[in-house]
Amino acid sequence: MIRKKVTGTTERLDEGWRDLSQCAAFEVTSEEVGSPLENALTPDEKKWIAATPGEQIIRITFDEPQDISKIFLLFEETANARSQEIALSWQEAGQPRWQEIVRQQFNFSPPATTTEKENFNVSLQKASALELLIIPERSGGGRASLSQLRIG
Repeated sequence: MIRKKVTGTTERLDEGWRDLSQCAAFEVTSEEVGSPLENALTPDEKKWIAATPGEQIIRITFDEPQDISKIFLLFEETANARSQEIALSWQEAGQPRWQEIVRQQFNFSPPATTTEKENFNVSLQKASALELLIIPERSGGGRASLSQLRIG
């Protein structure tokens, strides 16, 4: 008899991903009680949900500068159709300005389109911080959420 677990995913969850709780501090504009940012840092069924509607920022400040080669984001929306925008930026150690990595829009149309997975291959040398801006509903309102955030 072999030991096994059916995961339902082909992704290798632990390969090359940093334990962000051990190497960074976080700032978040808001979070719903019971749905803190920590939920998005582990690959499970929980997620971070903003406590207030509208634009939200998640900022990650590294204890020591990091070389980053990949960023994974997972967004899920099973209840409301909406058009979301994100902007991902980084700051190089010793530099005051933020540099945008990507700005992107996508639509949720439950029940058909409920997830958005983004794998960004990057080459960030000596990153001191990352910032994720989420505009959950481009026409205004809506509450932001994030199911997974991984950095490698």
